[in-house]
Amino acid sequence: MSKIRVGMIGYKFMGKAHSNAYRALPMFFPKVTRPEMAVICGRDAVGLEQARAQFGWEEAETDWRKLVSRDDIDLVDINAPSDAHKEIAIAAAEAGKHIFCEKPLALNLADSIEMLNAAEKGGVKHMVGFNYRFAPAVQLAKKLVTEGRLGEIYHFRGFFLQDWIVDPSFPLVWRLQKEVAGSGAHGDLGAHVIDMARFLVGDFKEVIGMSETFIKERPLQAASSELTTGLSKKGDIDAPRGQVTVDDATLFLARFANGALGSIEATRFAPGHRCTNSFEINGSKGSIKFDFERVNELEVYFTDDADDVQGFRRVIATDAAHAYSDAWWPAGHTIGYEHTFTHEIHEFMTAIAEDRQPVPNFVDGVECQAVLEAVDKSIEERRWVSISELR
Repeated sequence: MSKIRVGMIGYKFMGKAHSNAYRALPMFFPKVTRPEMAVICGRDAVGLEQARAQFGWEEAETDWRKLVSRDDIDLVDINAPSDAHKEIAIAAAEAGKHIFCEKPLALNLADSIEMLNAAEKGGVKHMVGFNYRFAPAVQLAKKLVTEGRLGEIYHFRGFFLQDWIVDPSFPLVWRLQKEVAGSGAHGDLGAHVIDMARFLVGDFKEVIGMSETFIKERPLQAASSELTTGLSKKGDIDAPRGQVTVDDATLFLARFANGALGSIEATRFAPGHRCTNSFEINGSKGSIKFDFERVNELEVYFTDDADDVQGFRRVIATDAAHAYSDAWWPAGHTIGYEHTFTHEIHEFMTAIAEDRQPVPNFVDGVECQAVLEAVDKSIEERRWVSISELR
C-alpha cells in the first residue's frame, strides 16, 4: 500500500504527539508508506474541532464507532484514556483495521489478553506505544547488550520520576482515578521502565514491591474544552474534593529470567524531576547509563579500557553509526521527544509494508501488564510474586 488512512481517537497530549509524528514521517522518511491523517475523534465537539484544525486532520468525528466502521480507514490510533482501550481495540480488530494503542494496553491483564486475542483473530497489525525504545541512544544500548559488549548482565536499575502533582491543590484529573487510568505512577510511568527492562535485559521472573498514595483527596476539576496536556492544570483548593484511587509512587525489586537483578521506581512526587526517565545496566564487561532528559546521550563504560583512561564516556548518538541518523540532521545536531514518536510510526508503517508485526506490539503490552499486576499482587500479599502465577 502506498498510503495508510488513519483514524485517531483522542486529541490531547498523546493525540498531539501522534499527529506530529504522522505529519513528520513523509518529510523525513519519504520512502516509507505514507500515513494520511483522515479522521480525528473525541467527545467534545468544540475541543475536537480546535484540534482538527491545529493538528491538520481532514475530518472530525465524535462517535468512535462510526470511525472504526468506515471503509476508508485502514488504521485506528487509540490514545484515549485507558478505560476506553479495550472496547475500541476489539471493535477495530473485528472491523479489520490495524491498531496502534497507547500504553498501558488496558486496565488489567485479562483485558489486555482479550485485545491481543482479538487482534490475532482479526489478522491485523498491532502496536503498543512504548516510544522511549525509539530514542537512538536507547537503540545503541540495545545494540551493545545484544552484541555482548557488556558481557553477562548483572543489574538493571530504572526510575521514572516526575513532580507534576506535588501541589495538593492539583485537581483530580482522570490519571488519578483507578476506574479510568487503571493505576497511577505504576502503570503510567512504571510501564515504560518495565518495557525498557524487557527490551534491553529480557523477561521478568519474579517481583516484590511497595506503593503509596501521599495525597488521598484532591479538588474536583471544572470541565474545560481547552487543549491541555493533562500535566499542567491548576486547581482550586476550596473546590469540592474527590478521592485519589491510584498510587502516587510504586517501587519494586525484580529477578529476571536470565538471572539479572532489577530495581524499578515510578513516582510523581519527586520535586525537581520533570521527566527523569533513566536506567543503568551493569554487565561483566561494562556498564551503560541513560537519562531521557539528555535523550541524545548514552554513557558507556568498558572494563577493558586502559587503566589510565577508564571511566564513563559520553556518546552523542547522532552519528552515521546510530539509528535513524540518516533521516535527520548532521552529526551533533540533536533530536528530541517528538522524534521517538516519528520513529515509532516509521516502525509501524514499515511493518505493514513488510507484512509483519511491528515491535513492540500487543504481546509486549500483555507482558508489561503481567509485570504490573504481579507487582500489585506482591504489594497486596506482601511477598515475592512470580510472573508465571498470573498466566
